[in-house]
Amino acid sequence: MSAPITLETALKAVVGDRTAKALEKGFGLTTIGELLRHYPRRYVERGELTDMSALQEGEEVTVLAEISRSSLRRASGRTILEVVLTDGTSTISLTFFNQPWREKELRVGRTGLFAGKVGLFNNKRQLSHPDYELIPDGEDVDQAIAAFAGKFIAVYPAVSKLPSWKIGKCIELALDSLEEIPDFLPEDIRMEYSYPTLDEAYRQIHIPSSREEAEVAKERLTFDEALLLQILLAKRRIDLRALATTSRIVQHGGLLDEFERRLPWKYTEGQMDVMAEIDRDLSQGYPMHRLLQGEVGSGKTVVALRAALIVVESGGQTAILAPTEVLAQQHFITMRKLLGDLADGGVLGGNEIGTQLALLTGSMSAAAKREALGKIASGEAGIVIGTHALLSEGVDFKDLGLVVVDEQHRFGVEQRDALRNKATHPPHLLVMTATPIPRTVAMTIFGDLDISTLRALPSGRIPIQTFVIPTLEKPHYLERAWSRIVEEVSKGHQAYVVAPRISETIGEEGNDGFANLSASDLEIARALGEIPDESKIPMTAVEELAPRLALGPLKGLKVAVLHGRQSAQEKEATMNAFSAGEIDVLVATTVIEVGVDVPNASTMVIMDADRFGVSQLHQLRGRVGRGSVAGLCLLVTNSEPENSAMARLEAVASTLDGFELARIDLEQRSEGDVLGSAQSGTRSHLRLLRVLRDEDLIESARSAAVALIERDPELKNAPHLAAEVDALMQEESASFVDKG
Repeated sequence: MSAPITLETALKAVVGDRTAKALEKGFGLTTIGELLRHYPRRYVERGELTDMSALQEGEEVTVLAEISRSSLRRASGRTILEVVLTDGTSTISLTFFNQPWREKELRVGRTGLFAGKVGLFNNKRQLSHPDYELIPDGEDVDQAIAAFAGKFIAVYPAVSKLPSWKIGKCIELALDSLEEIPDFLPEDIRMEYSYPTLDEAYRQIHIPSSREEAEVAKERLTFDEALLLQILLAKRRIDLRALATTSRIVQHGGLLDEFERRLPWKYTEGQMDVMAEIDRDLSQGYPMHRLLQGEVGSGKTVVALRAALIVVESGGQTAILAPTEVLAQQHFITMRKLLGDLADGGVLGGNEIGTQLALLTGSMSAAAKREALGKIASGEAGIVIGTHALLSEGVDFKDLGLVVVDEQHRFGVEQRDALRNKATHPPHLLVMTATPIPRTVAMTIFGDLDISTLRALPSGRIPIQTFVIPTLEKPHYLERAWSRIVEEVSKGHQAYVVAPRISETIGEEGNDGFANLSASDLEIARALGEIPDESKIPMTAVEELAPRLALGPLKGLKVAVLHGRQSAQEKEATMNAFSAGEIDVLVATTVIEVGVDVPNASTMVIMDADRFGVSQLHQLRGRVGRGSVAGLCLLVTNSEPENSAMARLEAVASTLDGFELARIDLEQRSEGDVLGSAQSGTRSHLRLLRVLRDEDLIESARSAAVALIERDPELKNAPHLAAEVDALMQEESASFVDKG
């Protein structure tokens, strides 16, 4: 007797070994459950057969036709298969890019049913992204039409060897073989929201009888994802509160008071509120677990430094983890400047109540690393600033009491944990971001963290002005931008010029893909949605732009370059020279995106600004206007006036509200980009959930999760739900091991 088919059953038991291998290679699917979670991208309702002579552009149609011509050709390393269909009087064409294998089945003389949207190219009709089924010789055509047309069908993410219709057949086969799926959602919650059972939801999302049925099934499965994640986060909050750590209480009359007495400015009201929250957290017997989000230039660094001093004064150490060497070095310089002789505790000429700072990065010399490691291990260095090098073996702390992770979105959960594991007792954790996070994103990704927000900028800051320079319409505006930099330098100020690439070396970042296609082939590609990857179209590069400016419009100014391929010594020397005013114009990549603080810099020109995300542009322009001088940011673009890139740039120019821009950015990005590595294993769990679109649903799931965990922390009364949560936790653990 064969074993029952369940969600855990291997795919080959149902679809055969060959197809199972193709599904694994194409999508990483190995079990029936994983296949059923390969959800439809959209649905198409096939109409009755359409008379080809009456086809209208934009219609979704199904036609019965014979292949009258088929040709395969190559262009710029890509294959283009063109197929012409006829019903005896009219014709329509199909075009397939990089799918040469279809030539064998789409032979002249074959008859089939073809479904898709009607488009026009050179006034000739074509079917875009067609779905088709060829009719075997001798088969009853009327039966084939009845089976193919008139259906409400799912369209799946597909690859060349597994087209959507074949994936659909695999799913139908799996559903036909499957035992009834046990439902892990507690019945009272399911009834409250009038959701179908899990078994019904899987069947209805893949083989719906109507669009409404598909939508309800999708909502149920989306709610499941949100609920499981919220339960996981709720359990993690409980687990964190159960940990015991050393409380770090604010002490008076010593290091912290002396530091604050010397500060040349007063804290903002927002900083005072956040610092009170951090003081309260640090004084607890369980670890702080807090996210500090704040606008560019809102004063997060000094808040983090103050927290570090509280820990140092209680006998502990603080580790500050930065994503780049430039940012780590900038933090080191900034904190030394703020502390003065308080950063030379125990050193001749230093302050007796002070501490020491240590910097640790991957490119430091062996001697410098040894010295830093010694100070860290002995506890001489109360504040340790570094890059991923801090996570390495051999970095040992005497008493790590606080971990500060700057620009947290650059690090994964596992990297934060790797640093925290260097502590004898669970350390307090403060993660910071200058990218404001919409509430639902915070609930979805950082639901195990308490959240503090800094909105107000320090007094004296003049708002940055931002303008778009559309070079296609107004090329002379770019010359005016260079003139403006010359004017600013003549006033004693400095400027940044940002470019998206380091150099224009051919092949450095992939070949140009569509660059050599003929105009007509390129037009076909656009018509079929095969739009070229803009990232492969040549962009402005730092190493070519800098000498061009130095010999041209910026002649006579001191121009230097800064990018990630330079050695740490080159980067440090360049930044020090720029900070000291020895460089007028710094031509750089996004290596300056965060943390770089040169108050004298007043102007920034961002080349190919359409290649950057909204939040990234907001971060970049935050490098100017950091002193008492007004900041100016110019966004240069070759984009067409009416396209989405131009709209994105206009949005950045229209507001300095980082939270509004973060929401716009989020709406334009993929969910994978939003969740990033912070999700660890959880990212692959979220197939349907969209953090902006599903705001209300996330709220509902969070409320349900909190209520569930409060009345049944171990989920003993919901064993199927507990098993799902455990599986998700194991998925995260496996991801941690893989990335460790």
